Amino acid sequence: MNQSWWNLTAVIVCVTGMASVSLAAAPPAVTPPCDKYPPAKQSRCAEIWKELNQEDGPLVAQFGLDQQKRREEGKITAQQHLGENMAFIKQSTEKRIERLKERMAKD
Repeated sequence: MNQSWWNLTAVIVCVTGMASVSLAAAPPAVTPPCDKYPPAKQSRCAEIWKELNQEDGPLVAQFGLDQQKRREEGKITAQQHLGENMAFIKQSTEKRIERLKERMAKD
């Protein structure tokens, strides 16, 4: 495939991952990870989850920009780019879930 196709694919993956993170925090629907809490605490959980996503937004964006730059410079392949993006999304989500648990424990 040509370079433009891989760039488009990478952008779609990044945007889809970021959109899913944003949607996960959108009330009124209760979605993971807040569905694990009692109904009385789910709205507070959703608020905290949204805050955590906003806090991490600049970090996620910077990672995406750095990845794209490395791709354009030929330092990583499309497969590496995708793999690293997926690993980053998983790791950053796991960290947010841990921070969510800590904040929910304080409330």
